[in-house]
Order: sequence, then structure tokens, then C-alpha cells
Amino acid sequence: MGIGLAVGMGHILFATTITVLVSIILIILSKTKFGEKNIHEKKLKITIPEDLDYSNVFDDLFEKYTKTNELEKVKTTNMGSLFELTYNIVTRENINEKEFIDEVRCRNGNLNITLEREISGENEL
Repeated sequence: MGIGLAVGMGHILFATTITVLVSIILIILSKTKFGEKNIHEKKLKITIPEDLDYSNVFDDLFEKYTKTNELEKVKTTNMGSLFELTYNIVTRENINEKEFIDEVRCRNGNLNITLEREISGENEL
């Protein structure tokens, strides 16, 4: 909009200079993939029974399949008989997601598992 105003007021050299500078900046940002999301960054939700100690139960699987993992939230469900664990993870390159989910499923007693590709900014109470 500023470039259009500069042209309308007759400041052609100023408008051309700003256009070139903005174009160069946009090309640099595009080539460096500035602001793009990491495709390996995911949200993992695991439901486990209340009698399972969740503190270390998945550590070996996370070491095998993820670069980083962080327990974000623990929530009780089903009248307190289940826990829902929410992890922020960054998966390793070239892993088989099905194998990862199958191994987690064996540990959690075949309860619900959700692996989301994008980490959304959801807020729950």
C-alpha cells in the first residue's frame, strides 16, 4: 500500500527502491524456509489405565523413535479410571509410524492413541 501511495504521489524512484528491497527480502525468506513448521513435530495422546505408572513406561520407545519428547499434560478420563497423556514429540527421520504406534499400543493395553501431525494451539479446561 505504501508503494502504491508513493507512486501516486510521483515518487517513482522511492517506490522502485522499496519494491526491490521488499522483493529481495521475500526471496531470501522463501529460500531459507523461514517460518515453516517442522514436519517431524507432532502431538501424541496416549490413554493408559490408572494402575500403570506413566512416568517411565514409554521412555525406551521414545528413545528409539523420537529426537525429543516432552510430557505436556496428564488428564484423567472415564471417571478417573484412565489417564490421558499428551506429549510433544519430534520424530526421527525415516521411522515407521505404524511400528511406533503398535509398540505404544502394546504398552497401554490397546487403549486410544492419537498421533497428530501438527501441534495446534488448542486450550482445554
